[in-house]
Amino acid sequence: MTEVISINNKPIPRLPRLRPSNNEEILYLGMHKSYVYFMTNKNNTVIYIGVTSNLTKRVYQHKTKEFKGFTAKYNCEKLVYFEEYSDISDAISREKQLKAGNRKRKEALINKDNPDWNDLSDGWLFYFS
Repeated sequence: MTEVISINNKPIPRLPRLRPSNNEEILYLGMHKSYVYFMTNKNNTVIYIGVTSNLTKRVYQHKTKEFKGFTAKYNCEKLVYFEEYSDISDAISREKQLKAGNRKRKEALINKDNPDWNDLSDGWLFYFS
């Protein structure tokens, strides 16, 4: 099966896949993108900061409350900001830096690229093989 994903009707680049002789799919190692992202609730009163190597899947997990943690408790279902990294350690360092900052700095980052605090995942198709 193919993973189908789009953002505002624009395709997201997919990771290249190998298909070995036994027909199992294997992702190339070391080619993952990593993301730092902000989720919020409908009133924008809570900001959750996370890091992931699969932004689409992680946003889906937040929206469906797959895990009963902070974002499920506070209904953080809107993706309002994200940054992409080629190295997970850089993403983790940035996440720690952002979490240490105050709310005003977080709001400034969101307002710079998304002043209306729209859900950046609106229009995404969530389908995973």
